[in-house]
Amino acid sequence: MTANADPREHFTATLRAARELDGADRLARFRRHFHLPPGRAGRRIYLCGHSLGLQPRGAAAVLAEVLDDWRQLAVDAHFDATRPWLDYHRQVSSDLALLAGAEPSEVVAMNSLTVNLHLMMASFYRPEGARHAVLIEAGAFPSDRYAVDSQIAWHGHHPAGARIEVGPRQGEWQLRTEDLIERIEAERSRLALVLLPGVQYLTGQVLDIAPIAAVCRKHDIPLGLDLAHAIGNVPLRLHEWDVDFAVWCSYKYLNAGPGAVAGCFVHARHARADLPRLAGWWGHDQRSRFDMPEAFRPMPGAEGWQLSNPPILALAPLLASLAVFRQAGIRQLHAKSQRLTGFLETLLGAWLEDDVEIITPPERGCQLSLRLSGGRTRARKVFETLAEHDVVADWREPDTLRLAPVPLYTRFQDVYRAADALRRILRP
Repeated sequence: MTANADPREHFTATLRAARELDGADRLARFRRHFHLPPGRAGRRIYLCGHSLGLQPRGAAAVLAEVLDDWRQLAVDAHFDATRPWLDYHRQVSSDLALLAGAEPSEVVAMNSLTVNLHLMMASFYRPEGARHAVLIEAGAFPSDRYAVDSQIAWHGHHPAGARIEVGPRQGEWQLRTEDLIERIEAERSRLALVLLPGVQYLTGQVLDIAPIAAVCRKHDIPLGLDLAHAIGNVPLRLHEWDVDFAVWCSYKYLNAGPGAVAGCFVHARHARADLPRLAGWWGHDQRSRFDMPEAFRPMPGAEGWQLSNPPILALAPLLASLAVFRQAGIRQLHAKSQRLTGFLETLLGAWLEDDVEIITPPERGCQLSLRLSGGRTRARKVFETLAEHDVVADWREPDTLRLAPVPLYTRFQDVYRAADALRRILRP
């Protein structure tokens, strides 16, 4: 088994150790802010927050507030609601900015991730002549790849020739920063955009963005990030890194519910730039928006990329979740993630060294991705059997089991029980 655990901290592979870790956990109180799904015996061990976060207990009250304002005020709720609807999206801007490492004017909650990606590429992917290629990571999440290919084709180029992919080296699972930089340097005369993840969805690797952003700026190549698995998971410094744009969803670590309103970052240096964009009424300068002018004048900052008024009912659960993040703090949560995954790695190493390969590096958030011995058929059966032990995990083809002990609601005892269930399945 690959040894990735942080050498600075050593764990003991016992239930007693798990209970002691829980007893010393200053973030343990946040578990009660979430609804934990019931299982066959008590609560299920939920290790799937990287696919859908649990429901915050505060979400129902915020939704009820919106419904009550709608019932009592109707259209007047745009101005007179408890939280007026006209600027409802701004209720989340400060908290999103904290999680993104951005200024409030650089972020906006809107649309879905891939819609936002297309909107950003309409502005930042501007192919000219030989400079029309897009660099992405090999094995990118399919939606990103589809978006990139369709944008390339939309501009009259062939994706097979204009999509440049950088993958791990032979026999490795992680992307190397030096390989990404070397390829960007080598292809700089062809590149019109670099699009990378903040956290690679399959392996859980956190990419080192700062040096990649520096080389992109050096060659005037726009850099965009997909933060679906990074926002709310690891600390980010988008403004400091000088990233051009970023997009994310809110239904994973941000716990905003299925199909939740996504988010977008546009660096402040583009705030008033005359960038081409796909425009909509809600992105028009708010000072004259209701004058219904013929010519579009974008709002400065990320809000200038909005198309339509915000979906209030969909934003409400995000508001409830971000209140919890504000109390807990993303750096403290990430530190707990490191301990949870480190403890899980210790358990797997002690019990299942010959059965499990961990493909997630130490540079990670709260996800460990595992490959199990015995081939795909056996691994898939193990995944399905885990559900019978009240462990909710995630499967990715062809043979990867992803476990995410989210620090807001996962205990060290949960990690112990999940690893113990895996041991009993693999070694009955």
